[in-house]
This record gives sequence, structure tokens and C-alpha cells, in this order.
Amino acid sequence: MSDWRPTASWATLHQRARLLAGTRGFFADRDLLEVETPALIQHAVTDPQLQNMVVQHQSGQHLFLHTSPEFHMKRLLAAGAPDIWQLAKVFRDGEAGRRHEPEFTLVEWYRHGFSLQQMAEETCALLEQLARLIADQSNVARGAPRTAPVYWSYRQLFQTALGIDPLGATAVELENCARKVLGDQCAITTATRTSTDPGSETDDVRLWLDLLMTHVVEQRLAETFLAVISGYPASQAALARLDPVDPRVAERFEVYLCGIEVANGYRELRDPAEHRQRFAADRAARLRLGYRDTRPDVDLIAAIEQGLPDCAGVAVGFDRVLMVLLGLRDIQSAITFPVLPNKPAPRD
Repeated sequence: MSDWRPTASWATLHQRARLLAGTRGFFADRDLLEVETPALIQHAVTDPQLQNMVVQHQSGQHLFLHTSPEFHMKRLLAAGAPDIWQLAKVFRDGEAGRRHEPEFTLVEWYRHGFSLQQMAEETCALLEQLARLIADQSNVARGAPRTAPVYWSYRQLFQTALGIDPLGATAVELENCARKVLGDQCAITTATRTSTDPGSETDDVRLWLDLLMTHVVEQRLAETFLAVISGYPASQAALARLDPVDPRVAERFEVYLCGIEVANGYRELRDPAEHRQRFAADRAARLRLGYRDTRPDVDLIAAIEQGLPDCAGVAVGFDRVLMVLLGLRDIQSAITFPVLPNKPAPRD
């Protein structure tokens, strides 16, 4: 028998509405322009960490549901937009689990001339305001005590947690570390390194770093209300600039709320030639990993060539923030009708 009821309780939906209003108020107070961009797009992302959902149009053309409004928002910036923000439904194929859902809500915004530090501080300010809205109405906010954000470098965090340098370690060294600390939990095997392509070393380093981050390093952040991690390896730059002082690292940060990653931000890459190089590297990585090839978004490249202003951007997973602040068991309990529910309906 179908259980047609929502997975979120009425109490949760009231809190969700409160936080949505609070988010709009936060950006209105800062005079950012709210924009809307298409969810249905012509070009899939090249990033091997993301998979678009494919939509078959009646004309026979393959379209895609966007994984983020990033590319269209950058086109707006190149066209002369002021500071902008968006509350968007986004879609990612293969996303499923307690903290993941194929369709979710993203808060994304861009600031002209902001440093990485300023962008991280504003992200924390939004999260602190949303936490206050929850706590002011009821005493249901969960997790670590609310204290000032704690700042870590990615390198410092790995060295403290594992005694290994993530900027210099080889794939073999990272694998040995993972097997030592995780044992049978270690899901990646030596079979990942069957390619003779030298680029596969970069793939493996990224895979082992991601595994260590999610299974070991993040555990050290669970008792911290807000933790900001910056200085990610250049191999994980996506479309962030590289640090001109140390090109081994990207000008990228993530914010963790009670040990759960909720935000990802960068100083935005502006060089069109570097964009092309990264898109080509992405496509080569997708080929090695057996993923569908994707052609770069020609409209984004044209916008970057026209001139992307000096800016920083960040995306915050709204549903995940609500889940953490309310102490919910999973992200499905933070939304009305998940794509992959398989959950008992609430009783309150």
C-alpha cells in the first residue's frame, strides 16, 4: 500500500518556512538581487564528481537538469549583474543516502570583489542567523554549542588528524594510511590504479583524500558548531582560482555545521584559457573513470571571454542545514516528498 504522506512533519515544515523567509531577509538586508535561472539546460557539467540527470526532449535533443545554477549566474555577472543570489532546486544523478537526495534546494550567491575570507564570514553569518531563528522560536536546535567559527587549513586538518601531508602524499601513501585507519571499511581497492595514464595518479589521490576526509577527518569537526576549511588541493579546485602564493592549493573553502559539510565556496576562476584546460582535464578524468563524456558549456566560455568580474561565490545546501539545526535523522525528513523516500510518514 502506498504511503502518500509527506516525510517532513508539520513542525519541520513550519521551521522550514521560517528559515526560507530568514534567508530572503538576510540577502535583502545586504541588498543582493534575487535572480532565477533555468533548471533545464543544454550543457551538462564536465566535473567528474557530478552527474547531470538527462531529459529527452520531444525533438530528440538531450537536455539536462542543472546540478547548480553556477554557470548561468556567472553569465549574468559577465553581463553586468550586481551582487546576486538564488534559491534553486538542483538535481544530481546518483545522489542518495541519509545526507543526499537527487533533488534538493541550494542557496547560491556571488559577491563582487570579496576575498575568500569575506565570503566565508558571510556564509557563517547566514548560518548563524538561521540557527538563531530556530533557537529563538523553540529549543530544538541540536549539535555542538554555538561558538565562533573555527578556521582550519585542509593541510593542517589532515596533519592533525592523520599525520600525513595531503599536498605532497602519493596515492600509495594515502591508500596505506586509509587501510591502516579504516581496515575493512576501506571501500576503494588497488584495482582503481590499473591505468597506465599518468593522470590516473591524480584521480587516485583525489579518491583517497575524499575517503579519508569523509571517514576520518570530518569526525574531528563533529563537536564544532561552525568549522571553515580552506586551502583545498589544486586537484580539487573545480572552478576556483589557484592561490597565487601557493599554486598547490585552490582558493576554495567549505563550511561544516556540527561536523556536516553544508557550504562550498571559491574565489572564481576568470581566465578563459585555464577554464578550457580544466574542462579538458575533467573530460579526460571522466573517460578514465568510465563516465559519459560531456562537452563544455560554450555559452559559459563565451561569457568568461567577455570578462567575468573579480568575484567570489558560494553554495549552501538548505535542506542539509535544516536537517542539522533540527536534529533530524536524515535529509528526507527535511523535505515534503523526497524522490527516494522509503521512510515512514511522520505522526505529529
